[in-house]
Amino acid sequence: MYKRHFHRTKRRLLSANKWKVRLVLWGSAISLGLIAALFALGSHHSDELYHQLYREHPIIAYALPPFGLTLIAWLTRRFFQGSEGSGIPQAIAALSMKSHVMRSKVLSLKVAFAKIFLTCLGLLSGASIGREGPTVHVGASIMYSLRKFIPNLRGRDMTRVLILAGGAAGISAAFNTPLAGIIFAIEEMSRSFEERKSGTLLIAVVLAGVTALAVLGEYTYFGKSTESITLSQAWIAVIACGVAGGLLGGLFSSSLIYSTRQIASYLSAYPIRIAFFCGLILSLLGFLSNGQTFGTGYLEAKNLVDGGEASLAFPFYKLLATVASYLSGIPGGVFAPSLSIGAGLGADLAHFMPGLPFSAIVMLGMVGYFTGVVQTPITAFVIVMEMTGSSSMLIPLMATALIAKSVSHLVCPTPIYQALAEAYLYKTTHAENDKK
Repeated sequence: MYKRHFHRTKRRLLSANKWKVRLVLWGSAISLGLIAALFALGSHHSDELYHQLYREHPIIAYALPPFGLTLIAWLTRRFFQGSEGSGIPQAIAALSMKSHVMRSKVLSLKVAFAKIFLTCLGLLSGASIGREGPTVHVGASIMYSLRKFIPNLRGRDMTRVLILAGGAAGISAAFNTPLAGIIFAIEEMSRSFEERKSGTLLIAVVLAGVTALAVLGEYTYFGKSTESITLSQAWIAVIACGVAGGLLGGLFSSSLIYSTRQIASYLSAYPIRIAFFCGLILSLLGFLSNGQTFGTGYLEAKNLVDGGEASLAFPFYKLLATVASYLSGIPGGVFAPSLSIGAGLGADLAHFMPGLPFSAIVMLGMVGYFTGVVQTPITAFVIVMEMTGSSSMLIPLMATALIAKSVSHLVCPTPIYQALAEAYLYKTTHAENDKK
């Protein structure tokens, strides 16, 4: 028995076909890390260019969102169908699609590069979007496209693993948080994780993360925070941020789900008009907030983590700007805007708790609101912990995330990405059936 096991293991290790599969997978993961890093640089420069335009020519900056979003909506509908939206619902929906033809319309190299280009164009137009969700879509598209070149990867189980590995590697490279990438794939993208295929996912995540690290250098997304607070000190802040974050995040998710369903028919019939109208709302909110609602919100969140200030209305303006950006139908995610909204919420709550470290409450607000939106508490507190280098805040962050998850579930029973994925799957399935 031992000899049979030894020879079977030896054949597996020395198999030319298996090494070919491994090398292609590893090479693709490295390529994905490089692409994600370039996407990060491109989106960062696009965001900076818009803010520079706002500082130097505010009138032009206010006029740009309606026309920029209109152009992006037209390009998406005319040339790049399948690239719209956050990208995470599309990747989750692809896991349930039974037709390779349907799945290829959502996950392809064309969609991947369109997602990158149009997301950067959206940031250049002042949209309140992030690149993290789109990076998941890009990663899933790149890994799924390997099926064209290697027949061994065309099985149903392997197809799921490719999509999961690509999505997880995308998160890993986007935030420089490899642990969060693994957890995200298990917690959000799959409810039936294939244990025997976990090695494929782990290697993809690590290689993509290391490649992005090599290009961008060692960094934490929001820098390193030296603030620390124990659960015994922070229990009031934990409850406040958990309840407020869960409530506001749940309201955001339920309003986005409801609004998406309500305007679905109008968006199909009048995509250009809706994009223009959403752009007008963005310009109005940007004017009311002195430009703070434009873009990813990264600068505002980092400023608050570092102990800076923002207006009390900032998180609410930013929330509305993110809803308007998503409903416009352009490519773009809600990860980064959600983190900035959470940071603003934490800053607002910190005014009522002057005896506690300001930055610590900001981080609790980030994890509370982010959990309220996505309802994946483990992913949420790991992402915030890895992004700020604040491992000493683990227990308060974890407690806040668990409270926020419970509160959010009362407001929004179906998690946002699951609901949007089901809606997207329903729409694409019926559109495919109508063609037959």
